[in-house]
Amino acid sequence: MENAAITSYTGPELRSPEQVHTIITELRRLYPDAMCSLNFSNSLELLVATQLSAQCTDERVNLVTAQLFKKYRTVEDYATAKQEVLEQDIRSTGFYRNKARNIRNACQRIITEFDGEVPCTMPDLLSLAGVARKTANVVLGNAFGIVEGFVVDTHVGRLSRRLGWTQQKDPVKVEQELMRIIPQQDWLDLSHLLIFHGRAICDARKPLCSQCTLAMLCPSATSLAKG
Repeated sequence: MENAAITSYTGPELRSPEQVHTIITELRRLYPDAMCSLNFSNSLELLVATQLSAQCTDERVNLVTAQLFKKYRTVEDYATAKQEVLEQDIRSTGFYRNKARNIRNACQRIITEFDGEVPCTMPDLLSLAGVARKTANVVLGNAFGIVEGFVVDTHVGRLSRRLGWTQQKDPVKVEQELMRIIPQQDWLDLSHLLIFHGRAICDARKPLCSQCTLAMLCPSATSLAKG
């Protein structure tokens, strides 16, 4: 990554189309290969992986699913799995009891209500156990190419606040604000870009503002750097 910062910005105030466009353009330059970090080969695997990613790193999830997806290949495999066995198979992702219960219940509902196929609409996905808007948006966008909302994880929420795009902390409210100021065609890609930048530069505790090429566009850069 280049360290040379953007030296000037003459657009209007924060949240303006110009500011948003400039940030998106720069992030695309920095992370041309940004994409979903979870490993999956179908919608079921992505659904399970995203459920496992709650309060867990994608790296850890990928380590777990490398073996999990060999053992559980269908919704029936998860739906009929013994709770205690599935718990042990996903234990290292944390909160494994709730995650195992949600995965089993979600797959049981997929069988009874959706003919064994992971649904591809927001309302239907939200009807599954353990699925909130973040998970639904991840599955819709990355497995089905359907973009109805904006994926808001901890990185996206943090960077959105630091960039002055929102003051909200609730993920649903953050998503609503981002959907108002970000062009819809950028929703899916920008969520990946913000996640990559959050991991590489805009750390929660020690953001590398001096190395950030977005510093001149970020109202938080100066105070964070000093802090």
